[in-house]
Amino acid sequence: MSEHEHGHHGDTAPGDEHGHVLSGIIGYLVGLVLATGLTATSFWVASTHALWGPGVPIGLCVLAVAQMGIHLVFFLHVTSGPDNTNNVLALAFGVLIVFLVVAGSLWIMANLNHNMLPMAGMGNLQTQR
Repeated sequence: MSEHEHGHHGDTAPGDEHGHVLSGIIGYLVGLVLATGLTATSFWVASTHALWGPGVPIGLCVLAVAQMGIHLVFFLHVTSGPDNTNNVLALAFGVLIVFLVVAGSLWIMANLNHNMLPMAGMGNLQTQR
């Protein structure tokens, strides 16, 4: 007997079971409830003093990463299964590109900020001409 005849599908994402419409809808609803809960928690964390002040941005980043994980698993069906290798590689490449763009932009802005004259010095340049 194969894996599909036993009902064991291995490494599949929630809602990725083929042929089971009800389980697909339940998977999407679970993802929706989790994503909505994380969004509400983010707004709550940002508007209350439940977290220590400097810890709020870190808490929001943790909730954002959890939100991305929920979207990847429940809505985009990205898993570590052998049939999803291309999806995982495409996701990793996308993360690399975003990291390079953000890190490069921050590096360029830091260098520009370091090499620019202060605003008080800008006025002196115009009067010297």
